[in-house]
Amino acid sequence: MQIAETNRFLLRQLRPDDAAFVLEIVNSPGWLRFIGDRGVHDLEGAAKYIRKNVNNYQALGFGLYAIEMKDSGEVAGMCGLLKRDYLPAADIGYALLPRFEGLGLAQEAGRSVVKYAKDVLQMTSLFAIVTPQNSRSISLLEKIGFQFSKEITENNEQLLVYEWTAPSV
Repeated sequence: MQIAETNRFLLRQLRPDDAAFVLEIVNSPGWLRFIGDRGVHDLEGAAKYIRKNVNNYQALGFGLYAIEMKDSGEVAGMCGLLKRDYLPAADIGYALLPRFEGLGLAQEAGRSVVKYAKDVLQMTSLFAIVTPQNSRSISLLEKIGFQFSKEITENNEQLLVYEWTAPSV
């Protein structure tokens, strides 16, 4: 299922045939540094990761989505919504394969997910977590309308919490 479209890509639900992409991205240097090892080290593990997202689509109405490039059909990254026990609302997450970084795709995808959350899911607030060292992600969050909220410690890791609130009508 497609949830958004821009001039450059489709934002769609992950599918079983995305397993090779998932395996590559969750083991990319940026993912491991800023998100952490998710224990996905083979195609079977990647398929399980995708099934978890499919379950989230069904149970929560949202999850992580593939950023599929229109020109090549290649999946460049993921962007979507997650639900963490320690946050009061869904939070946005994103990651790109290294060869797609620096092209503005994460910002474009982030804006698309925020719009989807507001317009389709009727969400009035979203959160984001980021490590203090991840200056590129912090900058991106600010560009798409998130503001710093607070610092927390979760699983012995210091995190910055950012929040987006829908504009009042």
